[in-house]
Amino acid sequence: SYEPGRAGYVTIVANYLPLQAPYGGPNYFFMDPEALYEIHVDNDGDAREDLSFQFRFRNEFKNQTLKVGGKDVATPLINFGPAVAGVTAGLNLAETYTVDLVRGDRRHGERRALTNADTGESRFVKPVDNIGKKTISDYEAYAAAHIYNIKVPGCGETGRLFVGQRKDPFVVNLGEVFDLVNTDPLGPVDGRRDILDDANVTALILELPTPCLVRHDPVIGAWTTASLRQGRLLKRAPSLGEPAKEGGPWVQVSRLGMPLVNEVVIGLKDKNRFNAAEPEDDAQFADYVTHPTLPALIEILFPGAPAPTNIPRQDLVTAFLTGVAGINQPKRVTPSEMLRLNTATAPTAK
Repeated sequence: SYEPGRAGYVTIVANYLPLQAPYGGPNYFFMDPEALYEIHVDNDGDAREDLSFQFRFRNEFKNQTLKVGGKDVATPLINFGPAVAGVTAGLNLAETYTVDLVRGDRRHGERRALTNADTGESRFVKPVDNIGKKTISDYEAYAAAHIYNIKVPGCGETGRLFVGQRKDPFVVNLGEVFDLVNTDPLGPVDGRRDILDDANVTALILELPTPCLVRHDPVIGAWTTASLRQGRLLKRAPSLGEPAKEGGPWVQVSRLGMPLVNEVVIGLKDKNRFNAAEPEDDAQFADYVTHPTLPALIEILFPGAPAPTNIPRQDLVTAFLTGVAGINQPKRVTPSEMLRLNTATAPTAK
């Protein structure tokens, strides 16, 4: 963590629902109450989760009504007055969530709830998105009231937790890049406007004491997944807050570790397979790393561009699958795609 006095902590961020326009009304951006969102940590290099932080969301519809012609009629908006920091007054829909920590296998390990260190409660309030100044006069203060001090099961120190809308941290001109790189790669760094400079994401953020994450190796790896129930029975005309019936085991439908792996590394036919796979099975995708197609595409689009000669690309294996020896590679590593961090290396201020 970069914040002064927090050097003994690691901040983990999982971003969902990208490209949120700042003018998000009337529906805004809610997490799926039928989904299981997870942040996994591997702290021994075997490509299997040792810690899984599981987020579940719940939407509470208040059915705010107004008297119209003598009748109470439900209002169409999620806000009917100013939103107050730390509570859900003024909102027609309140979003809350819980976080469980599972040690070992994500489905069969020991599961315990993270709790509010100040109140002991295990359910947290997610701030509504930034609707505007008339609804939320000071959004920074409003959102900050939803940063919680938390007790982490099996950890002697407290951590911090926040889930809510943040500015999208990514920098890329998506339309131009995926239009066959319709830009000047040799031009000035800031030659074109970043189209994400006013976009938001929904961030799931944990700041945890480093000793709670590491085992015998200071290097940890992490990735995120989202899962849905295997079976879903849709109702013919469901009401808000009355979800479909879900059943069966959890089925993983998305996965992310390193940025852009599924977008520009994994072949089109295998993207869903990668989304459903676990890191320990990543050998099946090795050809996409050792024999990448993106450089070959760049050669076609920009004739004369220098072609890489170091095929198979062991440098990409290091970057994506093992980490760099002496920097962020575990002492014993199973090649697998995830973000890796050496917690013994102090952060560098930007």
